[in-house]
Amino acid sequence: MEPAHADHEQHGHHEHQQHHGGHGHGTGAGPHAGKASWAMAARATLHCLTGCAIGEVLGMIIGTALGWGNVSTMILAIVLAFLFGYALTLRGILSAGVDLRTAVRVALAADTLSIAVMELIDNGVIALWPGAMDAHLSEPLFWTVLAISLAVAFVVTVPVNKWMIGRGKGHAVVHQYHH
Repeated sequence: MEPAHADHEQHGHHEHQQHHGGHGHGTGAGPHAGKASWAMAARATLHCLTGCAIGEVLGMIIGTALGWGNVSTMILAIVLAFLFGYALTLRGILSAGVDLRTAVRVALAADTLSIAVMELIDNGVIALWPGAMDAHLSEPLFWTVLAISLAVAFVVTVPVNKWMIGRGKGHAVVHQYHH
């Protein structure tokens, strides 16, 4: 197998398309549509998880420091999770020389569903876990439930990202700007 095709197996659909002239970017209509790998989906989800985790923890710290209630703190954490998730994507796209308006559109299209699923699952686990909503940052229960909730959110979101990438959506759109 020639190197370009060996790379295709590791790096996914859009990197392969770029190597061969960039035909069909983001449309899902190319000859390899539907061939998203689990590894590519996991990398996209890990990217989202990073932004979500930063936003969640920062939101919890700020809400706790300000003496806010659970609902206000959770809303802040969710808003910050979206902001940090988008910011991480924007950083990569902007560093590729894309203008801000296009970068924002790409980030919104790439990350919104992934972050929304992740936040729904993550916050759902926390809300349903007995005692988790009342746990303080200094308690092991807080960190244990947060870690479990993020792990569950990751597992649930990977197939969502695989489905989106396989259709030329989500992080498939972002990958054309990373190389």
